[in-house]
Amino acid sequence: MKADVIVLGAGIVGVSTALHLQALGRSVALVDRGPPGGGTSYGNAGLIERSSVVPYAFPRSLATVLRYALNRSSDVRYDLRDLLHVAPFLFRYWRQSSPGNLAIATRAMLPLIEASVAEHDALIAAAGADDLVRADGWIAAFKSPHRFDAAVAEAAGLSPYGLRTAILDPAAFAALEPSVRTGSGGVCGAIHWLDPKTVTDPGELTRRYVRLFEQRGGRVLLGDAASLSGAAPRWSVTTETGEIAAPDVVVALGPQSALLFRRFGYPIPLGIKRGYHRHYALPGGVSLRHAMVDEEAGYVLAPMRQGVRLTTGIEFAHPDRPADTRQLARAERLARRLLPLGEPVEATPWLGRRPCLPDMRPVIGAAHRHAGLWFNFGHAHHGLTIGPASGRLLAELVTGQAPFVDPAPYRSDRFR
Repeated sequence: MKADVIVLGAGIVGVSTALHLQALGRSVALVDRGPPGGGTSYGNAGLIERSSVVPYAFPRSLATVLRYALNRSSDVRYDLRDLLHVAPFLFRYWRQSSPGNLAIATRAMLPLIEASVAEHDALIAAAGADDLVRADGWIAAFKSPHRFDAAVAEAAGLSPYGLRTAILDPAAFAALEPSVRTGSGGVCGAIHWLDPKTVTDPGELTRRYVRLFEQRGGRVLLGDAASLSGAAPRWSVTTETGEIAAPDVVVALGPQSALLFRRFGYPIPLGIKRGYHRHYALPGGVSLRHAMVDEEAGYVLAPMRQGVRLTTGIEFAHPDRPADTRQLARAERLARRLLPLGEPVEATPWLGRRPCLPDMRPVIGAAHRHAGLWFNFGHAHHGLTIGPASGRLLAELVTGQAPFVDPAPYRSDRFR
């Protein structure tokens, strides 16, 4: 079998890349070892996060770092056995989170963030996925007046980015979310970010994009990316239906991307932030109308087709370590104080892995030492958000088109 391009990885980033390559006239084979739309593309909070113009940085406040060091927080947890394993990444992440470096990362990510909704909208319309997407933003909720006041001031500082917000006092918040507790111990104020969209089933959205890719003549094959061999002009991968060969191959494997870039000798410091989710039924008369972030505890409650999805913050642990649900249990206890969740839908919580780079931006572009090898991974918390935008950029680079944003900040050779 032959194609113009092989895309390895059928998550939101890989599928978006395949669709954009296809739109530019390339024959594309999409290869994954499992069904499309699984992995990290399934387990996120479902936010197309247009308002997240400043990347998630490592905290610079000593008080915050010390609080995390106690390892009792619901938003960040670490496994003591793996500290030596994650320490090099954390040090680089901390260094890149200085005010100056964070400003550089913000400028680098802004074009992709700004394009996120429009790029999704085009694919949503073509894939007939409007039933999965809501255009009512998400809510950042606060339980401490001083944290709320600080967040309002911070939101005002983002006015140059043209983001739309509504500042909600307890009464205004209760009008939007009558089932969520306000008053003593509850929400004292909130910020409604109006520009983002939310997805009620991220895995299904990815599968709809895959079906669109197939309807347009693309091939989806079961195969193991570890079988990649060769060099330009002939890269090949073994699949269940035989070998597929192409002059170009794209690594879009998310947290598994290290499987290949390390083998080919690229010193890219990819880190993994683990996270958990679980769905809960709501009792009769209880509702959650918007995705809501408890900003002081670091979890998200999002209405999904499967129920209300509770997603945790970050867990630093070896990617292959068995699940430890203590962080999810802490988040659930806190969430139940705000919203009367019912019983869990699943017997076992879901564990996912977010692929992150310490400078808070992905690798998008050519593998600088191997002709025909391309990278598109490391999207951290924003794989769903910028998957279509980064797929467009990568497709333009592969096909020699003028890129719609400057690709320099995402080069693979920026790490030493």
